[in-house]
Formats: sequence, structure tokens, C-alpha cells
Amino acid sequence: MKYPVLLLHGMGFRDTGGKYWGRIPQTLKNAGYAVFFGGGDGCASIETNADTIAKNLEHALNETGAAKVNIIAHSKGGLEARYLASTMGLHTKIASITTISTPHHGSRTVDALLSCLPDHFIRFCCTVADAWFRALGDKQPDCYRAICTFKTKDAACFNENNPDKPGILYQSYAFVMKHCWSDLSIWLPSLVVYYFEGKNDGLLAPAAVRWRNFRGIVRGNAGRGISHADEVDLHRKPMTRRQGNGVSDITDFYLAVARDLEEKGL
Repeated sequence: MKYPVLLLHGMGFRDTGGKYWGRIPQTLKNAGYAVFFGGGDGCASIETNADTIAKNLEHALNETGAAKVNIIAHSKGGLEARYLASTMGLHTKIASITTISTPHHGSRTVDALLSCLPDHFIRFCCTVADAWFRALGDKQPDCYRAICTFKTKDAACFNENNPDKPGILYQSYAFVMKHCWSDLSIWLPSLVVYYFEGKNDGLLAPAAVRWRNFRGIVRGNAGRGISHADEVDLHRKPMTRRQGNGVSDITDFYLAVARDLEEKGL
């Protein structure tokens, strides 16, 4: 690959040491790819995390001597990647942005939940969550602002203010679980999202994550499908041992993405 890979994590976790990504970073490194991490907080705003990511992007360029990076971003990390390229003007240092289940269009489920709960209650819960994430290592957690990012109206405003930049390859992927019990770690959110938006990966529906050069819905080759947690190898093991059409191990998917970028000269 011509340019190094910069992995950007989603909300709720940090990627210090690469733990968020399970076996994925080492798999890419074993295949010869240079891998770096965004290093943003777990529950900071897009703007706050973008400042941190920009510094780590520069570190990746200095470390490798490359002119650009290939960003592979999961969930909210994809919005931060687009913000880097557009608002922060770093598009000349980004060769590609690949988004994995990123809520580019927001979530109708979030709209519904935020509309039926009192705002003061939501703010109180977010304040408690901020304290928890600060104890875990976040420097500037802002759960309320981060959650509001996922409202459809806020997403539309974000898209208007952060148009895609020429010279960058944008591509997006969606995933779905077969059943709510396909991944017991997020069975309840999956049921809620299914009620409002239909099939989903436990948190997001394909319509919410579709963006430029949509590469389609990635499916597993067994009955369980692929969950939001599977997408970053949270369970640290193949989803199935079965061989055939579809993905049995998420590390294979990331290798395929990296090799495709390499074939494109990136």
C-alpha cells in the first residue's frame, strides 16, 4: 500500500493500544501495512476528537514519510474523518476515507428516543456518563453533544457544512444482523432500532450509513449476520468457521479493504 492506514474508532470506546480493534490491526500489520490510530476520546464531540486525530495523522505521515493516509473509520469515526477533510482542510493529506457503519444521515431511532425523554433527564445521564468516561481516561468527554450528532437534523446540517472533497476516494459499507439474538451484547438496541428502522447491525440501519461509493451491505456466511460489535472484532474470534459466500472472520474483510485500496494505487 502506498499510504499508511489510520484507524478511527467509534463512540463509547478508546483505541489506546489498539484494543478497540481486536485482531484487526495486527492482521493488517502482518500483511505488510503500516497502521496508526486516531487516538480520540471515547465520548468527545466530533470537533474535539478531530483536533487529536489531526495530530496523530501528522505523526503517521512523519513516521512513514508518506504524503497521505488511508482512513478506515468505524461508526462516529467516519464523521470525524469527513470533518478532518472538509472543515479542518486536511483533504490534501487524505487519500481515502472508508466508513464502516457511520451514521452519515443520523438515526431516526435517536430522534424518537430523544423526543420522548425530557431534555434535563438526558443531560443528567450524559453528565454522569461524562464523569465515568473521564475516569476511564477521556480528556474532554461530552456525551450530550456527541449523541445530538446522531439526530437526523444535526446530521443533515453536518453534511451541508462538510461536503466531500475532490481528490479523496470516499466509500461506505453497511452491515446487518440476521436476528436480534445474533449478538447478545446488543440484542436490546437491535430490537429498538428494528422497530423504528428495520434491519440493522444492532445500532444502525443501512439507510443511515449509506454514503459516497456505497459498497453495499456486507453479510456473514452464516445465519447470525454481522453486528456493530463484530465490525471491530469486539469478540476477538471468527464469527463462524463455515466457509463459503460472505464473511466468516471480520479480519478478512479489513484485509480485503486494504488490498482493494492498494490495487487502486492508494
